[in-house]
Amino acid sequence: MKKLPNSDEQIINKVLKYQENELNSIKNIDKDKLEKTISNSEYLLNHLGYKIEKYNLKSIKNNNRPVLTIPTWEEMCQEASNSIKENIDIQDLFTTDELNQNELAIKNLNDEFKSLYKLDNIDVAISVFAGLLASIIDILLIGIPQKTSEGIKAGKLSDYVREWFDKKYPEKEMLELANSKISKVPYDAQDNRNTKINIEGLSAYYHRLLTLGHDPFLGFLFGISDILNGTMTSIDKKGNIVSQVVENYSDRKESDIFKAFVKQVIHFKSDITTSMGLPAPFMGLFNLLQFGKIGEEEQTIAEIVQGMYFEGYDFIQFCSSSISNMIIESIVRIFYSIKKIKNGNKIEDSIPFSKDKTSKVKLSTMLFISHSIACSVNLGKIYFSKNPLAINYPEWLTFAKYSYKQLKWALIRKPQLKEAYINNKLFDSLQEIYNEINETYKEYSEKYNIILN
Repeated sequence: MKKLPNSDEQIINKVLKYQENELNSIKNIDKDKLEKTISNSEYLLNHLGYKIEKYNLKSIKNNNRPVLTIPTWEEMCQEASNSIKENIDIQDLFTTDELNQNELAIKNLNDEFKSLYKLDNIDVAISVFAGLLASIIDILLIGIPQKTSEGIKAGKLSDYVREWFDKKYPEKEMLELANSKISKVPYDAQDNRNTKINIEGLSAYYHRLLTLGHDPFLGFLFGISDILNGTMTSIDKKGNIVSQVVENYSDRKESDIFKAFVKQVIHFKSDITTSMGLPAPFMGLFNLLQFGKIGEEEQTIAEIVQGMYFEGYDFIQFCSSSISNMIIESIVRIFYSIKKIKNGNKIEDSIPFSKDKTSKVKLSTMLFISHSIACSVNLGKIYFSKNPLAINYPEWLTFAKYSYKQLKWALIRKPQLKEAYINNKLFDSLQEIYNEINETYKEYSEKYNIILN
């Protein structure tokens, strides 16, 4: 609520205090004594020859009503200031019991607001179960990728996913596709023989990691842009960003954005099951992180990620690791919906997806807890295995997303909603007071001719 300037607040406090004093003085009047005084006064006036008209319903019906003059706000302020010289604090308007009741009311409002977004035991149990189940699957079935004589192997679930990709995109067909003109792109230089600017580390092993066009997500921005402009955008092993035209590949560019998009998709398809396949999303950006002293060899973060890619942590392994992530999302969202429906909510209100950022706060918190557990267990997996390939990369990306949402909720959205919630409650209470005032005014307007100054 908007805070009034000190001077305005003091005036309002004085008016309230003055009116309170006036009401108290009226309450303290002895009604019997007052009635007796009025009767004596009427008797005296009649005895002196003055005619007294009785106030009755007939005079009201004939509109011969007494006049009630309501002073202006300025007059009320002036009258209050003349009567009360000292400053009045807002707490001076309440008794000790009333202040205690106010504190209790505020506490109850805060508790009511917290209850709207607080998880119960069932919510927590669902979150913990989903996080632990995903962690078990990550450890036992996804495993850690490693190069073998039969190709890259990991856990049974990861091997199944890799075999599915191999069947979906057979090596022979992908080789033919890679050699066809429709898949050739200008950013696919595999070494520095055709580049004007030297790209540190550019080779058949690393060229997909170093060129942003090969990133499964960023490729739809940088890759399509390179195809339209006939360029190659890369981040080399030393973290240098280079964009250049590769003259020998100038015939691979496209002028139509739709054709460029199609060529980008086809090129992705031709590379996905190669021995050094597509990198995991955003993996190439780690080449910028040229700092850190990790492990016995004191490698930088960029060197660690480059080694992970060389050892087989590619896009297919990223897809395999995403399964534990999907398990959390599925379990939490399904049980969230079931619980909502069971509690009497409509089906449309129980759908575990919403564009409204405040309507599914509990769901977001539950997902945050589950992914926090999964990441904590995965951190232990990395620590005990001493192998960076043990990282569940998609799980950490998801954890980062929900951490940001929770931080934003705690620091920005929650205080805003709390203020709005309390203001709405206060507005409802204030509306009741206004209704009482209106009823009182209506009642008096039937008895008096009211004049507003």
